[in-house]
Amino acid sequence: MTRSPPRPALGARRRRFVLERVVEDPDGFGGMLRRFVAGPVLWGAIEPVGEAERTRLRGGRADAVATHRIFLRARSGLAPAMRLSAGPRRFVIRSLAPAGPPGRDLVCRVEELAEETP
Repeated sequence: MTRSPPRPALGARRRRFVLERVVEDPDGFGGMLRRFVAGPVLWGAIEPVGEAERTRLRGGRADAVATHRIFLRARSGLAPAMRLSAGPRRFVIRSLAPAGPPGRDLVCRVEELAEETP
């Protein structure tokens, strides 16, 4: 059984995140256009995961793995299809798990997206 990481102190949750929800609209040609719409502001703590947790091979190829852990207050409606942004940084949510007592905190394992260049 894996142990959940220790909860950060309340004062450590000083990072401001914006929850971005995915919206899909028809493109008129039978496909879908995907865009992200800014949602509520959340406060949390972020920490990078260790190198050992980043490497994972499946079937001879490397899968996308979490690069950071983000600790948030528990809330309904969070899903791995969403992402979090902190200023210019974007994080794709890979998994969600409770941290500590049920219904109190969440730990999101996220992967940081590379900064897009025009």
